[in-house]
Amino acid sequence: MEGEKGMTEGAIAKGQRDGAGGAYPWYALLVLMIAYTFSYLDRQALTLMVGPIRKTLNITDTQLSLLHGFAFALFYTVLGVPLGRLVDQHRRTSIVALGVAFWSIMTALCGTAKSFGHMFFARVGVGVGEAALSPGAYSLIADYFPPSRLPQALSLYMSAIYLGSGFATILGGTLIMMMPVMSLPVMGHIEPWQGVFMVIGLPGLLVALWVATLREPVRRGAKKGVAPSFRAVLGHIGKNKGSYGFLIMGYAIFTLFWNGGVSWFPTLLMRVHGWTPAEVGIRYGSVIMLFGGAGVILGGALAAWLRRKGRTDGNILAGIVAVFIAVPAGIAGGFAPSGWSVLAAVAVFQFGCAMPFGAAAAALQEVTPNQMRGQVTAIYLFITNLFGIGLGPTLVALATDKLFGDDLALGSSISLTAVVAGPLAVALLYLARKPYRQTLAKADF
Repeated sequence: MEGEKGMTEGAIAKGQRDGAGGAYPWYALLVLMIAYTFSYLDRQALTLMVGPIRKTLNITDTQLSLLHGFAFALFYTVLGVPLGRLVDQHRRTSIVALGVAFWSIMTALCGTAKSFGHMFFARVGVGVGEAALSPGAYSLIADYFPPSRLPQALSLYMSAIYLGSGFATILGGTLIMMMPVMSLPVMGHIEPWQGVFMVIGLPGLLVALWVATLREPVRRGAKKGVAPSFRAVLGHIGKNKGSYGFLIMGYAIFTLFWNGGVSWFPTLLMRVHGWTPAEVGIRYGSVIMLFGGAGVILGGALAAWLRRKGRTDGNILAGIVAVFIAVPAGIAGGFAPSGWSVLAAVAVFQFGCAMPFGAAAAALQEVTPNQMRGQVTAIYLFITNLFGIGLGPTLVALATDKLFGDDLALGSSISLTAVVAGPLAVALLYLARKPYRQTLAKADF
């Protein structure tokens, strides 16, 4: 990786040519979207294969939720901060490319798991690799695009969540029905679900090579020779604790009920309503791609429209609107009487849950100095993923296993999570508006 502290004037000029204007920023955005899409393949494929994984590894819903959430989030969150510091100091495209390569290898290794411990270790490795992506991608996109286009650009990047989730659900449902039981040299007996992880993991190595070819843009507004310490970053956040604190915690609680729902709705359709993995794959996957993708793009457009109307807190208002759309749909989905009515509720739930996250990323970039963006993004992802990926699926599973004590009460657990978390998310985002406007008004970067 090459340091940027001593970047020459010629290198800066080249970065400006490479990173600004024309079609190249959109091309670079496309490549980053593809990388982000691949990052979601293994996450959603796992939710579709709950039954086979539980049977092979002889584990409970709670243990499965630890594989889906906690194991992944453990190092994804912890390593995000030091990786964010690397993003602030070194070539971002190289950091992202190495992360893509590492998580792709670890995803394939999930397919060799023979025990809960083995699978847990592989999922931790996936989290380690993916921790490099979004801090680097957010920082790159903020330099590829001017502020006026940033909400839309980041919303397009975030749409990869739904492209990846939907594609993984469709592909995973098809593959698990087609994949034969295999016996391979060294690895021995391989179940169909294990083969799926291998098939979706290894192509990511090609994506890593593609990311490595991207041009590094100049850092807009960065001060030459400045590489702030983590303590300095915390100091900046502390001086603006109202805007950062309420904003980050509001979206953290939002991700809790979002991930709690999307992690378990596929299992609800199979366990309670009798759909096969292939049926869930095609139907649920299509809904994720269509309504999730539409939600994040329209959410970014709403935030940008509010900004043009003079609402400097438009990136936060978009999140408040989203909660009022997503929470009622999440509650309805848990209690819906048929698979198709669950799917209709999921469509609205996904649309609402997708709306605010491009705007949320844009909000952070706007109030953060360029040379701190990687570390601040990592802190944001640390907290939101700890709540969303780490706690969301596990709270739903614990409610099913411990509170209701019935596998068929899964829908009630999903609804309960939305009932509790939704109002808290709205309250926190509402409280973020005034201090956020104040921070934005005094920003001098």
